[in-house]
Amino acid sequence: MLKSTFKTLLLPTLMAAAMLTGQAYAATPALSDTTVVLVHGAFADGSSWNKVIPLLQAKGLKVVAVQNPLTSLADDVAAAQRVIDAQSGRVVLVGHSWAGSVITQGGTSDKVKALVYVAAFAPSEGQSSAESEKGYPTPPGIETISADASGYLYLPAASVAKNFAQDLPADQANLIAVTQGPILGKAFDDKITVAAWKTKPNYYIVAAKDRMIDPGLEQAYAKKINATTTVVQTSHVPMLSQPQKVADVIIAAASKR
Repeated sequence: MLKSTFKTLLLPTLMAAAMLTGQAYAATPALSDTTVVLVHGAFADGSSWNKVIPLLQAKGLKVVAVQNPLTSLADDVAAAQRVIDAQSGRVVLVGHSWAGSVITQGGTSDKVKALVYVAAFAPSEGQSSAESEKGYPTPPGIETISADASGYLYLPAASVAKNFAQDLPADQANLIAVTQGPILGKAFDDKITVAAWKTKPNYYIVAAKDRMIDPGLEQAYAKKINATTTVVQTSHVPMLSQPQKVADVIIAAASKR
């Protein structure tokens, strides 16, 4: 009797539910076919993504972090493009800070399906990173940048703690200071010749407490490139202080067909 009732009343309902679930699953993009290429900024290296990487991999995404030479826009673009070219599927290209200029110049490949800017520059064609900041207040951290005899710029440890990563524990800020990648200063004057954000879906994470790029400028960049915008109450390094929020934006970009 119970078996007959199950077949008559419950089984059709369960089968319908299973069909709906299957349809929902089929409509979900296969994240395993997408590679997230992470491009670090100035005063950093690929390890700046170390909290975001496992969150992306847990969703089945492939992840590669580029190691920029930080010697010129062209050199950094070439490093990113080598990684993009090596991928077999689609790519979500993510740039932090200086790397916003890198992905703007280097993200034109047909493999790149979306750009994600994380507290990053987003210059227009004919602009350099430095020129794109004109008209906005000079952030406190910029005034602390030092240069070595070869023209490479770096941040003193005290400024990393106060201006670059002020919402991280002292030991993490110290690690950033010790492992930072100095950038050749004249790279900020290299001009963009093509703007990938004109032809790609764009996402922008505004760091509302940024002391390296003016948050108002970040909002202006996001509006200019017509980006899906997320505002986080963080320092210049939201991928380290709020990694889940950054990962969520990247996952959203990767989920789009």
